[in-house]
Amino acid sequence: MKKSFLLFFLLCASTALAQQAWTLQDCIDYALKHNIQVQKNRINEERGKVSLWQDKGTLLPSLSFNTNQGVGYRPFTEVISIVQGDQVTSTRSNVTYQGTYGLNANVTLWNGGINHINIKAQELQNQITALATEQSELTIQEQIAQLYVQIMYTREAEKVNEQLLATAQSQYNRGVEMMAQGQMAKADVIQLEAQLNSAKYSVINSKTQLANYKRQLKALLELDLNTPFDITGNIPTDEQVLSLVPSAQEAYSKALEMRPEIKSAELSIEAANMQLDIAKRGFLPTIGASASLGSNHSTGSKNGWGEQMKTNLNMSAGINFSVPIFDNRRNMTNVKNAKLQQVTSKLDLQDKKNTLSNTIEQYWLNANNGQQNYIAAKSRAKSQKASYELLNEQFQNGLKNTVDVLQGRDNVISAEQDMLQSKYMALLYIQLLKFYTGEKLEL
Repeated sequence: MKKSFLLFFLLCASTALAQQAWTLQDCIDYALKHNIQVQKNRINEERGKVSLWQDKGTLLPSLSFNTNQGVGYRPFTEVISIVQGDQVTSTRSNVTYQGTYGLNANVTLWNGGINHINIKAQELQNQITALATEQSELTIQEQIAQLYVQIMYTREAEKVNEQLLATAQSQYNRGVEMMAQGQMAKADVIQLEAQLNSAKYSVINSKTQLANYKRQLKALLELDLNTPFDITGNIPTDEQVLSLVPSAQEAYSKALEMRPEIKSAELSIEAANMQLDIAKRGFLPTIGASASLGSNHSTGSKNGWGEQMKTNLNMSAGINFSVPIFDNRRNMTNVKNAKLQQVTSKLDLQDKKNTLSNTIEQYWLNANNGQQNYIAAKSRAKSQKASYELLNEQFQNGLKNTVDVLQGRDNVISAEQDMLQSKYMALLYIQLLKFYTGEKLEL
């Protein structure tokens, strides 16, 4: 009983999992958390924080300790002189041991303010990196919406093809009956059979396309082939399809203020200005300070280790001043490259603005054309469907030939496809236009 109950529970759980369907928001939330490219961009943000932490460390002094321990051997020397600081001692041992110890500190007092500007430049770069992550997240959402709508469209097209298949099957069966009664030629029945096979192919093709779009969406979500997947998108209403389309100018104006690629390009210009400032400061002198503390000891001396370390203790401190006079054109090259980067950054900003403008204008045209085409296509599909139903009824009663039926079927397919395509195109691009103005995607 327990085993049976367990098997039943597992079967129900697997069935529930297989039937689990995803909303558009489910897909977006999951992708933002699991998509590999988005995760890589977030890692880049963490790298930027580490670089900023390192740049701030340049303002601090450095401190290092070094020691050297060595053994010397002179097999043919009877007396060995050992120099320890300002003392010279002698030993008759052929094997000697020496140790030196040093503690060194350095600090940059002034280098033209380059270290401080580097910190500001890295902070700016971190903002650009964060905007790159935001841009990748928006791109993922846009791709998900496009595939989601494709799945909704293909799923509805599959239902239409299945209805046409049922009608084609009925017509073929009726044609066989009429041929058996001598009321239809075999050539006409063959045409009906070809229509039936074409309808079967359309259904199979729709299923294949649907599976392929689901596969592409699963890839964006980083789901493997063993994960059951389906969506819950419902057939859109006319109210959704024919909703108000934002003007292209309004959408572009809002997008300029909100889109991360524009903000990133503007910050890149600031970053280029900072790099030019840094390059120019390379001509300025650098002032630093250093201090050291050291001692040493050696065998062969009459003094012990502690006495030698005390006697040989030495300390020093100093200020160093460095002025670049001739640096093989390094600083001048940096200045010229920084100026070129300024120009490039401005061109990049203009290029991104142009791309954004073209994208929004294209989306606006697609949304408006989709709405207008949907209104016309819906009326055409309704009349073609009614005409085809009448043709089919007349064919069943032997009043219409196969040519009329086949032509009517082609008209229905064309009208249905135009209506579905325009409906989902309008729905998608209306949502994308709103998305570019900062609204959420809703399907």
